[in-house]
Amino acid sequence: MEQLFTGKTAIVTGAGQGIGYEICRLLCAQGANVVLNDIDATLANEAAAAIKNEPGTCVAIPGDVSDTGFIAELTRETSRRFGKIDILVANAGITLFGDFFDYTVEKFRKVVDLNLQGTFFLTQAVAREMRSKNTEGSILLMSSVTGHRAHMQLSAYGMTKAALELMAKTLVIELSPYKITINSVAPGATLTERTSLDGDYERVWSGITPMGRPAKPEDIARATLFLVSPHARHITGQNLVVDGGWTCISPPPNLLT
Repeated sequence: MEQLFTGKTAIVTGAGQGIGYEICRLLCAQGANVVLNDIDATLANEAAAAIKNEPGTCVAIPGDVSDTGFIAELTRETSRRFGKIDILVANAGITLFGDFFDYTVEKFRKVVDLNLQGTFFLTQAVAREMRSKNTEGSILLMSSVTGHRAHMQLSAYGMTKAALELMAKTLVIELSPYKITINSVAPGATLTERTSLDGDYERVWSGITPMGRPAKPEDIARATLFLVSPHARHITGQNLVVDGGWTCISPPPNLLT
């Protein structure tokens, strides 16, 4: 495999399993130093240990990236260990389903605090570090097809994901003078440890996805790696939808059965 990321340092949040873990694994496979973050310390440490045999280096720094105090610690510790930060993949997010008419302030704050506040201030902290070291870095925000199409019981979540895509576009103005790119990826239905808890998930989404199956974490991870790689140095402010064609036709899953 081509070693595109040898000597590069990346932070990937929400990476204890699923898409985030696969992004870490592929970055390490291509020579990167990776800081694997997850709010669950056990999950983060186990995930980092599972990647130890790849050519790159993977270390776990567990913590809550909706907490600005922890964000400062994560950025500072990554720079201390590896000297600089080249890549940020802000993958951490929370999905809280709920009917719009009954959605609570508590649920709303949890979704916004992590998906928006956490992503915004983590991006700010890492971009400051990149600027201070004159690093031509790459930042990737994790959106969702629910930022493009309505999905029942995901109004607050979809709103945050649409906002992240606008954030990527807006920050082109402020980051480009420092040669920092910022883009987003919008996954569709993806088979992860979380979605596999729904025993009907694969069957339902296979039936309504034009390509005939939901994504695998590797499908999303490879799109992410392209956008943070040297091959994408002239791409910024863009969003890449990875959904097997679902947003082209957008049939909803039947949530009532």
